[in-house]
Order: sequence, then C-alpha cells, then structure tokens
Amino acid sequence: MSQKPEKQKQTSNDKAWDADDTDEYSEMERLEILESLREDMEELGVTTLQEVIASIEELHRRLDAR
Repeated sequence: MSQKPEKQKQTSNDKAWDADDTDEYSEMERLEILESLREDMEELGVTTLQEVIASIEELHRRLDAR
C-alpha cells in the first residue's frame, strides 16, 4: 500500500499566495515562466520533456567522459 505524503503546514506566506487577490498575480507569474520555458526549448531545439531529459543525460555522459 503506498503512503500519501504528509501535507506541509502552511505558513503565513503560503496563505497569502492562496488569497483571492493574489490569484491573478500567480497566474501572470506562471504564464511568464511558461513563456520563458517555451522560448528556451525553442532555442535548444527540444519540443518535449522527454527530449529535455534525453539532452540532459547526453550532456552528463559527454561531461563525464572528459
């Protein structure tokens, strides 16, 4: 039987992020992060998470071979 991770206790900062008035800000921040990620992926020539993982593994192999 798998065990569910314990829920972390919320701090006052966490509660502030959950407030209704921060929803728009957090959505805008998430949008900015995702757009930046998309641009980085396009520059690197990867289109999927699997390609990102494979690229990371390949770079690790190359660096370890040096």
